[in-house]
Amino acid sequence: MTKQNKELVHDFTVGSIPKQLVLFALPLFLSNLLQIVYNMVDMIVVGQVVGAAGTSGVTIGGDVTGLITFMAMGFSNAGQIIIAQYLGAGKKDRVGTVIGNLFSFLFATAIVLGVLGFIFRTPLLKAMNTPDEAWDQAYNYITVCILGIVFIYGYNVVSAVLRGLGDSKHPFIFIAIAAVTNIVLDILFVGVLGLEARGAALATIFSQGISFILCVIFLWRSRNNLGVKIKAGDFKFDGEILGSIVKLGIPMAIRNAAISISKLCVNSWVNAYGVAVSSASGIESKFNGIMNLFSNCLNASVGTVIGQNIGAQKYKRVTKTIVTAAIICFSIATVVVVFVVLGFPEVFFGLFTSDAEVLSACMSMQYVLVLIAYGCAARAPMNGLINGSGNATLNFAVAILDGIVLRIGLALLFGLAAGLGWVGFLLGDAISGFTPFVIGLCYYISGKWKTRKYIIKD
Repeated sequence: MTKQNKELVHDFTVGSIPKQLVLFALPLFLSNLLQIVYNMVDMIVVGQVVGAAGTSGVTIGGDVTGLITFMAMGFSNAGQIIIAQYLGAGKKDRVGTVIGNLFSFLFATAIVLGVLGFIFRTPLLKAMNTPDEAWDQAYNYITVCILGIVFIYGYNVVSAVLRGLGDSKHPFIFIAIAAVTNIVLDILFVGVLGLEARGAALATIFSQGISFILCVIFLWRSRNNLGVKIKAGDFKFDGEILGSIVKLGIPMAIRNAAISISKLCVNSWVNAYGVAVSSASGIESKFNGIMNLFSNCLNASVGTVIGQNIGAQKYKRVTKTIVTAAIICFSIATVVVVFVVLGFPEVFFGLFTSDAEVLSACMSMQYVLVLIAYGCAARAPMNGLINGSGNATLNFAVAILDGIVLRIGLALLFGLAAGLGWVGFLLGDAISGFTPFVIGLCYYISGKWKTRKYIIKD
């Protein structure tokens, strides 16, 4: 094994679990921090230059685009887990086929969903109760993002492949390049050229495209040092591999899509309260996105480590991975709650807007942000267990309960039945975020995760 091979492919079935998890997760944390920065820059620049209508437009356009792009995350995460389990089981001969099929399948999916999203973007914005003042901003934002969806999908695929191999360092490098590029282009397109929300979307797509191209070049040049072979024939659909990707990826994709759809419903109800509340909801969405990025980062790390150890049938290491991840997640959530939500909320909200009416609405939802923070912390380790085990059936159950039934049901319960209005809609959405923790905890206690039958066959 060459030095470069050792850097790219990591064996998590031996060694210190806390050390491995932290070292693997740290670049993902930094990657997500950078992604938070350049996602926030869109709203900050547009909000300060265009005003509340721009903030609302970027929020709504981002929500609709997320409905399409989150599908990529579901199938990419499935590929990551499959790669990890094959590596853990010592079946490296199948990894190249997984990578090739993942690329082919996701690009075909991106094209189909991109076309559908472009055709139905107007009905989607109407269904979101987009305020008249924000319509043009949202329409322009979503149009540009849909046209560049292939780059967003492509980056997710390459990053998932590298994470499945145990490499989190290089995705961090590429996302750092994307973050810097996005910030520069946001200032140029929005601040200098006055392209408003369209400019923010162009900055996002250009930066994602550059990052994706660099990822592909790196992966191709490193193909001989990965410990696995990638051949041209691997990009042809393989029935067994494609079946595994679809079987595990569909519940993950449905879960992401269901959460997106339910959030679209919740946000559409909130948007009916006017542009100030819509802008405040957008800031809440950004906070949710911040905490979710941390949560998803640990989820990805835990899923890879658990995937390898389940593949190698080293179950004690799985338990230690879950405990370590829980300590990390709750520590981060507590710091954010103490210093950001309760300590200096005016500073955080003030980053996005100087509008007094929007700031007043933001202060009404502080306790919702606390629940969001701890909900993200609670579900990350258990999502990692469910995903790492490759249990498609349980993933589907979580998708339906977390993504639709409880998220919409609780939002209606608190927003309408309890009479809490728009804050109640957000409260129900936040409480539903604890669903994966409850299901995952029951799954762990049952011990049914101690099997490789979900993906790897003897």
